[in-house]
Amino acid sequence: MAYDKFNIIKSSAVPLNIDNVDTDQIIPARYLKATERKGFGDNLFRDWRYNSNNEIIKDFPLNNEDYSGRILVAGKNFGCGSSREHAVWAIYDYGFRAVVSSFFADIFKNNCLNIGVLPVQISEDFLDELFSEVERDNNSQFEINLPKQSISIISNGQSENFNISKYKKENMMNGFDDIDYLVDRKEDIITFANKIPR
Repeated sequence: MAYDKFNIIKSSAVPLNIDNVDTDQIIPARYLKATERKGFGDNLFRDWRYNSNNEIIKDFPLNNEDYSGRILVAGKNFGCGSSREHAVWAIYDYGFRAVVSSFFADIFKNNCLNIGVLPVQISEDFLDELFSEVERDNNSQFEINLPKQSISIISNGQSENFNISKYKKENMMNGFDDIDYLVDRKEDIITFANKIPR
């Protein structure tokens, strides 16, 4: 399989309350030399996690030991800029399985769906609620239910639904990328092809 199956996850969240985060901030261009998907997580938000002397910036959320989890809660317009899929490889390799925002750049959103990171787009009001909940309790748990297309704050039951195409939803639940999907449908494709008049 291309990546982990996604069904329901319950996890705490890492807050990144910054708007307009572009893909060069997610993974700087100088770290794009590798051709495999592994290892990019080490340089996720590299220039925000480390200073020019390669020292850890302790108050950056990913370096803050108070925060952990498989969900990244991000500001509006996350993933803008270039179309590099390495940005999503870095997010996935770091351990995040979902990114929540009130708006995603289209190419970034599609890259997420192809690589196994669920982009959960919600209203700005509910995004504010998520940030407030993490600030209230950094261990607060959230549930992302892909079959129901919902995200919930477990402590108070607040929830909101999100949209995803039926095709991408099925792929994510099976851990398929587009090639895996075609391989899974191989027999159907052969049967259809054999029915075509020659």
